[in-house]
Amino acid sequence: MQEAKHNIVILQTASLLLLVLVLNGCAQTLPPAKYDGFLYEHGRGDPDSILIEAFFDPVCPDSRDSWPPLKQALAFYGPHVALVVHLLPLPYHDNAFVASRALHIVNKLKPSATFSLLEWFFKNQERYYNAQTRNMSRASIVDDLVKQLTAVIGNSYHSSLESGFTDRKTDLTTRVSFKYSTSRGVYGTPFFYVNGFVLPDAGNARDFNGWKKVLDPLVAAPKKQETLHFFL
Repeated sequence: MQEAKHNIVILQTASLLLLVLVLNGCAQTLPPAKYDGFLYEHGRGDPDSILIEAFFDPVCPDSRDSWPPLKQALAFYGPHVALVVHLLPLPYHDNAFVASRALHIVNKLKPSATFSLLEWFFKNQERYYNAQTRNMSRASIVDDLVKQLTAVIGNSYHSSLESGFTDRKTDLTTRVSFKYSTSRGVYGTPFFYVNGFVLPDAGNARDFNGWKKVLDPLVAAPKKQETLHFFL
């Protein structure tokens, strides 16, 4: 009887230790060292800039379609509007995670090429659709990506791009982006926040006039007044 109780205690202790190990492995005890997202260079400099946060999937057609009017709005409003792009690799797009990881790798190697690569994905994303890569291994897809990325950012980066896909840090950074996006309540792409508030119908690709309707009142509003009535 005593031996049976002793065995139960051992099993309970082992189970508790296993649970602690699992929780420690799954939990992120510290925030990342850098705020998530890619800052669009155009329009920097105004501390009172209206902040747009865009959540994209590099191989999402709706993300692709929403980019040209958003880019047009950024050019139109100049330093009055700033943009940060976050990545949400959607699980039903087979290559979304590896494409997002590619953007993080390039952002680390050559930050000035990040948005050029994002636009490259938007122009060539059909290459990485589910149907087109159904019979390709993950290794083959990564090899193809390295080849394409080298052509975009330069031959001198080829070996660094290869090693980037085996670097655990780039995998973790891409996971952090996914977790950050979901923590903001984002469930699809494209998705937009303006000055921290969810944009109505954020999941739909907006045209330039749609962005003007959102931004004109905010740009024209006196800085000392509350301008968030649009979202209420």
